[in-house]
Amino acid sequence: MRASELRMNKRLFLVLMAGLAGAGVLRAQDTLPRFHVRNAGSNRSIVSWTNPYPNIAQISIQRAFDSLGTYKTVLSVADPKSVQNGYTDRNAPNDHMWYRLFYAMEGGTYYFTKPRRPDTSRVQLPQAQRPVVTPNDLLYKYKDSVFVRNRDTFVVINHDTLRVKNNDTLSRPKPGPAPVVKKPEWVPSTFVFANSEGYVQLRLPDAAQKNYSVKFYEDSTFLFEIKSMKDRLLLLDKSNFYHSGWFFFELYNDDKLVERNKFYLKP
Repeated sequence: MRASELRMNKRLFLVLMAGLAGAGVLRAQDTLPRFHVRNAGSNRSIVSWTNPYPNIAQISIQRAFDSLGTYKTVLSVADPKSVQNGYTDRNAPNDHMWYRLFYAMEGGTYYFTKPRRPDTSRVQLPQAQRPVVTPNDLLYKYKDSVFVRNRDTFVVINHDTLRVKNNDTLSRPKPGPAPVVKKPEWVPSTFVFANSEGYVQLRLPDAAQKNYSVKFYEDSTFLFEIKSMKDRLLLLDKSNFYHSGWFFFELYNDDKLVERNKFYLKP
């Protein structure tokens, strides 16, 4: 092979490697509405995302058994403005649940992401970090006990018992305070909501088997009612509501109340 051909092959190889590296960077920098769901094993799923919006007011993680099913909120993030965030779902019924994110902006605008579920063909487990021993730590091994001496603190780990002696005081470590989960201020309905095109969307997957009816209100004033709904999907033009703002609804199956909620129509 001539020298010119070798140089050309080397250049092609470098261009290919640069392209693959760039693709990896772009994938790592995916932001909302894109997010990732990773299978962590033992029916645990890790949901993570990158938030590019400084005016975001709420992020809620929702879960369902199928992509078009009824989604239930499992967590509302305490700090939605955090750029890098995530949640480990340890209470999922199985390892192939569907997830989506609901996020709302300051001012009332809100969105739903496309649903995703973890790849169950691969399980990624975090690598355990090896402990770092500094020169100030003196380790002694005697039978089945480990003694660690560091300044004025003496720690003894023997079998399953932990005792800490510090300044001549024998004590047990006290558990820290339980984390505070912020209650969501408002969670939009999955049945009746305003979509991104400005229509009021009614999505009732089991409408053919049920006898649904919907009543609409402006504050406490009754506006109109839709009875005996048999369509899984129905779109209402916002001209039916005369103006933008908050509206309320009540969803019934026969005479039993299924949900009472509200939605916001943008100008």
